[in-house]
This record gives sequence, structure tokens and C-alpha cells, in this order.
Amino acid sequence: MLVLATLVLRASRQDIDTVQVVLTYLLIVLGGSVSGGRPLGLTLTVLGVLLIDYCFQQPFDALSVGKPLDWVVLLAFLTTAAATTQLLARERALAIQAERRAGEVASLGRVGAEILSAGRAEDTLVGIADLIRTSLGVGQCQIYVWEEGTVRLLVASPAEPGAALPAAELAMLGGLGQATRGTRVAGSEADEADEAPARRYGANPGTVLAALRAHHKTVGVLYLTHAAGILDDPARQRFLDALAYYAALAVERARLVVSAERAEALREADRLKDIVLASVSHDLRTPLTTIKALAQHGALRGDQNALAIEEQADRLGQLVADLLDLSRLQGGALPVKPELNTAEDLVGAATRQVTGLLSDRTLETKLDLDEPALVGRFDFVQSLRILSNLLENALRYSPPPAPVELSVHRDGTALVFAVADRGPGVPASERERIFEPFYRPAASAADVGGAGLGLAIARRLAELQGGSLGYAPRPGGGSIFTLRLPAGDVGAEIDSFVRS
Repeated sequence: MLVLATLVLRASRQDIDTVQVVLTYLLIVLGGSVSGGRPLGLTLTVLGVLLIDYCFQQPFDALSVGKPLDWVVLLAFLTTAAATTQLLARERALAIQAERRAGEVASLGRVGAEILSAGRAEDTLVGIADLIRTSLGVGQCQIYVWEEGTVRLLVASPAEPGAALPAAELAMLGGLGQATRGTRVAGSEADEADEAPARRYGANPGTVLAALRAHHKTVGVLYLTHAAGILDDPARQRFLDALAYYAALAVERARLVVSAERAEALREADRLKDIVLASVSHDLRTPLTTIKALAQHGALRGDQNALAIEEQADRLGQLVADLLDLSRLQGGALPVKPELNTAEDLVGAATRQVTGLLSDRTLETKLDLDEPALVGRFDFVQSLRILSNLLENALRYSPPPAPVELSVHRDGTALVFAVADRGPGVPASERERIFEPFYRPAASAADVGGAGLGLAIARRLAELQGGSLGYAPRPGGGSIFTLRLPAGDVGAEIDSFVRS
């Protein structure tokens, strides 16, 4: 266009003014700047200055300036054309950047849609890995999780990751997986964000590793490879940070899904266990009754083995009864009927019930005589079962010389029954687990006590009455089990009875 315009204007240069030539060349410079950018625009500007001087200023066909006004024309053209070229190049760069930002926003929108719409967490990660690879224009994208000191490949895009990673880069992945909270990233708008991922280059500039951080913890590592450099400007670094955060959320979601599925499986297994226990326990009662009857008949005839059979049948029968009660408690089918009762009656009944277990041991009872009457509102039968279980455990584990102590006092709105012994105690790590069904301490003998149901049933019965059952170590060695039951007010009960 420059050559064509020059030929046309040169043919009639005697009849046209220099201003017309300058305006024509300015249009050509603008067109060149739009189509070819700053290099082409500046080249056309320089050529335009030379052509104006050579072809359209006297003396013609010579590079010389004859009048001062000619200098003004050349400088005006040069300044205007250069400034216009610069402005057009800048606007073009801004347009390209805006277009790229729009693409990044669209990519982030697709990533968010993948997280929200994908049915399975694994599918979400696959979709995010594909979007990261296509959005950044890299050859390969891999997402690793850091578990128990090692890294494990979770997702790769494309699906065939190819050759195994070098040992050095695997070590870098593991080290980056242990990145500390709040790692800063230079040159990024995420510099002040707590979730900013740490980034490192791998063995070559075409490899980048980025820690995936979500909720103040590292959940994985993003591994990108490409033949050329990846993070070639701050804008792409910021975009990678945003994509990495979405990937971290997806990894965390996958972990939460796995945890939820495991918890659901445990709940279902626990439910099936309760059903099986209830069914088996119910079905065992009839044959146990028959076995005990036959053992009693043999014992009456003097068969010594029948006595052992009867004893073991009683033990098994107690276990079956505990299993049935536990299943009823968990199903809410074992009712309790709190009524007004005295602590003295409950302590007396529990003492009589364990008298046969005392042998060479002693049981000391202590009641708070400052109170005229220790009265509580509780189910007498079920509370007797709790207290008897605590006393039996204390007598079983306490050494013969040391007495077992049973004390009662009132504490505000509660009656407090405390059973203290001098046994081995319970380790701190097991003080809550002893109230779980079927739990047996690791150091306990194979044939001591029951099946680990007594304390679990006792705590549940206490809670059903509005009370509690807890454990505390005894100063000097031993254990203290504390049963708290709602206290009653005799005067209020009499007034209520009279009004009714």
C-alpha cells in the first residue's frame, strides 16, 4: 500500500500539497499498526519520513530539506505516526490480555461447574485435570495426594501418564506435600492469601510443581509438564493459583466422600451387628434353658461334671441376657420408670446382692448423715443393676486386703454413688473406651469378667434416668466409678400428692 500510494501521488506531485501526502501516509501507518503491530507501524513511519523528503519536498528526488517549514512537516508526521503506532499497539495488547482473561474466567467457571455437577468425586478430579491441561496449554497434568509421608498419583491428564517420574522429582513432590501453612508466592495477587500454593520448578523449566492447599492444610500436589516454559508471566501464575485452589477443593471433596462412605459402612455394619446379636441372643435362650435343666438333673444324681455345666450355663445365660438388654437399649425398647426411692434402700439391696462375692474381701459403706433422708427419683431395679455391676467389678479387681468403699452423698440436684477400689486402675487412653460395648482392656486376662457389656449397659441405663456414669483415678491407686442420679424432694412430693 505504501509503494502504491507513493507511485500514485508522485505522478501528480506538482499539483498536490504536502499535507495531502502526510495524511495519506498516516492512514497507511495506522493500517500497518493495526494489522502488524508496533514493528510494522514504526517501519512504515520511518519509510514515510524518507519518502516525503525524497519525493514530495523540493528539491525532488533528493534527501535534503530546503525550507524550515519542511522540517516542521517531517517532525509532525514522525511524532504523530510514532505516537499513534504506540497507542494502537498498547490497545491491541490490552485487548489480547482481556480476551485471555475472559478465557480464564470461562475456564474457572467450567472448573466450578465440574465441582458442582459431577456425581462422583473421582469424575470431578478427572474433569478438573483436563481443564487445567487445556486452559494452560500444557502437555500433561497430574494430581498427587500426600499420604503418610509418600505421594500417590490420583489423577492424570491425559489418562496415560507415560514414563514414571524420576526419583528426584518424586522427592520434590513429597517435600512440597509437607509445605507449611501460609507459604507465600512471589509475584502473585495471592501473595497475601493464606491458601496461596507453593510453587517450584522441576528438573527443567517445562516442569512446575504446585502445592494444593485448602482450609489451611496441604491436601495434594499439582504436577505440570510442557515442552516449553509454563509460568512465563505473572498473569499465568495467578491463573495457575486459582486453578490449583479449585483442584485442592476437589481433592478435599474426594477425601470427604471416602470418609463419609466409610462412616456409612461402619454404621450399617453396626446396625447389622445389633440385628444379629438380638436374633442370636433370643434364639439361644431356649437351648440354654434345656442345658441348665439337664445339668441340674445330673447334679441331683451326684454328677460332678453337671455342676460345672450348670455354672457355665448360668454364665452364658447372663451373657445372653446382657446382649438382649443391650439390643433393647440401643433400640429404645427397654423402659425405665423413675420413682421416689431412698439411697439407703438402694445401697442395702446392692450390698445384699454381692454378699456372696465378698469371700475374704470387705465392703465398707458410707452415707452422708448430714442429710435427713437421701431421696432420689430413679428406677430402683435398673439402678440396683448399675450399682451391683460396679461393686462386682470392684471386688473382682481389688486385692483382698484392701476394702471396697461404697459412699453416697447429695450434690445439688443429684445423688452421687461412688464405688472406690484399690485395683490396677484404668490407663488414661482407655478411660472412655471401657464404656463401649465389647471393649476389653488389652492387658486383661482371657477369662476374667464378662464380655465387656456391663459398663456399657450401666452407662446407658444411667443416662435413660437423667443421670450419668463416669470414671476417675483414685488418689494412691485404684479406681472410682461415680453414678449420679436425680435427687428428689420429699416435701415437694408430699405437697404434690396432697394437691392431687
